[in-house]
Amino acid sequence: MAVLVVAVALGVIQLAITLHVRNILASSAHEGAHYGALADRSPEEGEDRTRNLILSALGGVITQASATRVTIDGAPAVEMRVTAKVPLIGLWGVGEQEVVAHALAEVPSG
Repeated sequence: MAVLVVAVALGVIQLAITLHVRNILASSAHEGAHYGALADRSPEEGEDRTRNLILSALGGVITQASATRVTIDGAPAVEMRVTAKVPLIGLWGVGEQEVVAHALAEVPSG
């Protein structure tokens, strides 16, 4: 009986860690895409901001971020793609999860 309780508890902890990391990745990707889409910024600056946000929130989770200019329904936009290891009872990964965020690019006036 105790083994079953421990297994269920570890499963719940694993799920909580995985969802926490995914939420941090989604939030950071969104913020980085928005930052890189500003009129006075570049997608590469958004990429750097995404990496810094993830590093400050998660520290040791291995991530990759890439930003590209895309077109969404004829409007210029920035796409931020973040890939990270899926944590396994702690911050070591056994697989990967990917998050993609988009932000419409500001067009300078004048």
